[in-house]
Amino acid sequence: MGRATTMPPPLMAILVAAAIILTLTLTPSPSAAAFPSTKSSKSPPPPPTTSSSSSSAPATSSTVFPLYGDVYPHGLYFVSMSIGEPPKPYFLDVDTGSDLTWLQCDAPCVSCSPGPHPYYRPEVSKLVACEDPLCEALHLSTTGRHDCEQQQQQCDYEIQYADTGSSLGVLVADAFSLRLANTSLVRPSLAFGCGYDQQFGNPNSPSPTDGVLGLGNGKTGVVSQLKEQGITRNVMGHCLSRKGGGFLFFGDDLVPYSKVTWAPMLRSAFRSHYSPGPATLYFGTRPLGVKQMEVVIDSGSSYTYFGYQPYQALVSALKAELSKKPLKEAVDDPSLPLCWRGRKPFRSPLDLRKYFTTLILNFVNGRRALLEMPPENYLIISKYGNACLGILNGTEVGLNELNVIGDISMQDLMVVYDNEKEQIGWIRAACDRLPRAGTSPL
Repeated sequence: MGRATTMPPPLMAILVAAAIILTLTLTPSPSAAAFPSTKSSKSPPPPPTTSSSSSSAPATSSTVFPLYGDVYPHGLYFVSMSIGEPPKPYFLDVDTGSDLTWLQCDAPCVSCSPGPHPYYRPEVSKLVACEDPLCEALHLSTTGRHDCEQQQQQCDYEIQYADTGSSLGVLVADAFSLRLANTSLVRPSLAFGCGYDQQFGNPNSPSPTDGVLGLGNGKTGVVSQLKEQGITRNVMGHCLSRKGGGFLFFGDDLVPYSKVTWAPMLRSAFRSHYSPGPATLYFGTRPLGVKQMEVVIDSGSSYTYFGYQPYQALVSALKAELSKKPLKEAVDDPSLPLCWRGRKPFRSPLDLRKYFTTLILNFVNGRRALLEMPPENYLIISKYGNACLGILNGTEVGLNELNVIGDISMQDLMVVYDNEKEQIGWIRAACDRLPRAGTSPL
């Protein structure tokens, strides 16, 4: 999915990707690559760079990465990854809503936004052939067809996002430097997109990231490729801190399986998107009359999106409850479509809990699989000190009746995507503490 740069706030929108055959001219020596801004134009503080050394790969392990960014005001969480030989750092938008990882790429670049690092420089030797199984998987997952007109033809792609953004490029494979839980360093060659033509708003606006880290459950997803190479299990998760930052992990060493709330992973029509199945919406303990909500979980969406019926039911319930409290709608606050002003500016999540009710999604396919959203998991405190609703009307951005659980509703939750057992889980966690090898943040 790809985040928008205009209001409503960033949405890593539902992927409607297409793969087409294009011609890319590469020189034998590296040329560079860039990624357009798919998010807020504000750049979070850059993470520290780290050096790495080489080592042999163990059987199966795990790896943990610090995350940077926040829901508000920056509107994204990203990871720093070292890619290439020699390794170079790139900031990647963490997106569980799409498979393909891609970097802005100078091949040469047709349309790219200024990013935090120099564009990725591809080499002819790194091109993935059209006949490669990963190219076939990419094409079949997007267009439903895979045609190679010539032998040794390169693997071209075009990915379009529901927020009208797109990335066009060619598939390459290069080394990703990963520090494993046993402290060894591996550099598997992983396929990703060399995006030389991005369309995301104003191409001259600086981008806070260099590309997207595709964590969907398709074959071209990073975790699926690591599983295929025997480096980690096909399990990953993230923990987004409300204070900013958090961590991302590949493998299952950190997962406290017996303590996690699990729901079966629904293989839906939304291709690579993770879905815990249909849900019923509650306002506190009161059902809102909305059942069988189609839900996907997407770390690439800063905010949560409801379809028309659940959105209207929620807004009606909120307005009815707040009419009895000393809050007024702040129609002059442009932060989000719906904001409220108190007698005093809101300062902390504890302030929100005095006025707002916890929301609950009951996923009917799980055994009492309840996802609780306290006020701080669906409201932001704007720079004006108002409480603004971080659940938006998905029909206004082309999501129709699909409901997307975004970053705001996953803050201070460890969310686990277990593709081995085909289940999705969550548990409250201290996401501001980076776990050590073999330990859990709970």
